[in-house]
Amino acid sequence: MRINLKFFASVREQLGTSVESLDVPAGVATVGALRALLVARGGAWAEALGEGRALRMACNQQMCDAGAPLLDGAEVAFFPPVTGG
Repeated sequence: MRINLKFFASVREQLGTSVESLDVPAGVATVGALRALLVARGGAWAEALGEGRALRMACNQQMCDAGAPLLDGAEVAFFPPVTGG
């Protein structure tokens, strides 16, 4: 399965990229499993996407949680929570 990743704001800055296409290995079927796969890369990936980080996720432009299923061709976005005034 191939998916498209998007990274925004401080996540993008930490990773040094805003987009990536990724062939997801078998067994990675949810957004949470995808996040764990990316964290396993270590370094900046673990820092930016680690479980202790406040992070929002969206799949196909819909806010989601870690249990959201991944489908071939999905667009998954990671970004920090946003506050405004």
